[in-house]
Amino acid sequence: MRESVDILISGGGVAGLAAAAAFGSAGYRVIIVDPAPPITESTAPGADLRTTAFLQPSIPVLTAAGLWPRLEPYAMPLQVMRIVDAGGAEPVARITHDFDAADVSAQPFGWNLPNWLLRREFVARLHDLPNVDFRPGVATRRLLTRETEALVTLSDGAQIGAKLLVAADGRHSPVRKALGIGVTTTRYGQKALAFAVTHPDPHNNVSTEVHRSGGPFTLVPLPDHQGKPCSAVVWMDTGPAIERLKSLPRDAFEAEMNIRSCGLFGWLEQASPLTVWPIITQHAERLTGQRTALMAEAAHVMPPIGAQGLNMSLSDLSALVDLSTPDSIGTRAMLNAYQRQRWPDIKLRLAGIDALNRASMIESRPLRDARAGALNALYSLTPVRRGLMQLGIGMR
Repeated sequence: MRESVDILISGGGVAGLAAAAAFGSAGYRVIIVDPAPPITESTAPGADLRTTAFLQPSIPVLTAAGLWPRLEPYAMPLQVMRIVDAGGAEPVARITHDFDAADVSAQPFGWNLPNWLLRREFVARLHDLPNVDFRPGVATRRLLTRETEALVTLSDGAQIGAKLLVAADGRHSPVRKALGIGVTTTRYGQKALAFAVTHPDPHNNVSTEVHRSGGPFTLVPLPDHQGKPCSAVVWMDTGPAIERLKSLPRDAFEAEMNIRSCGLFGWLEQASPLTVWPIITQHAERLTGQRTALMAEAAHVMPPIGAQGLNMSLSDLSALVDLSTPDSIGTRAMLNAYQRQRWPDIKLRLAGIDALNRASMIESRPLRDARAGALNALYSLTPVRRGLMQLGIGMR
């Protein structure tokens, strides 16, 4: 049986669910599909234990989609971003600089939430929207595009004709491959461990990146856990180093973790299972095909530095919603405008995060010393420091 809708979203991750809520809240008829049902409990097998920091410009997007009122009660404000250089002979903090949101705004930099909770609240929002049909366990199988519509065959045999197909189906996007859109990929030989910790010292809403070698060790504030201050950790290092760490007994792992954290919040205790994620930079050769827009990781992937990833995805979504009208949605003119609007920002942020990641990986002591000197110099120049904060938040 053939169905017709305004928008078909392929991919039910955080970005795809947000897109369904945004377009549904704007009054469009939406179908969203994903081969895997979302995992919405932290203790369930396969739960995404990473966290997402929503920066200031993402909040209006979430609010318009009816999502922010659901998220705000659980959100942990991020008032200060602290950069620590620990690249000396011993793993101790030798240079510490704070980037305080109060220097550029009356609001925090952003708000941090667990990814599994985002899925729970986003799915709940979709249930409130009668014009959104969420079909978990259903995949995109075949795609035929023409001037007037994208015709998609789903894994359950249904055929959907959509004015706009949104590919939010991840870094290995089947829709992008079906359109013949290539990607440029940079591999760093890195992986990341994501998990939660408790610690005796309060985090005071400070997000902390500790740089030594291999990649940053980042602690991001979470609500208290079992009466103790709690933070989400993303620990980036070479692939072999991460695999070794993951295989350690808990006591040995915690010992190494506390050396790497430089004792900044007291003794860290592991509070969740460890999950491993590959680190790459990747971008699609273009963001559009006939009647199709790529967004989120189907369009761009970057290392988890500076909370850029999902916030860039929401910038994609904001552009798509703003450029869409009932008459223009999915047209060549609308998609060309999306390409022009998003491409420069994506390229700029990918290049910036690539440079920061390469700097954080440095093994050589003289080069680590040079990195520390550069950090000191940048922080000392007030206009530069404020400009970097505004750029990082997305205020410019």
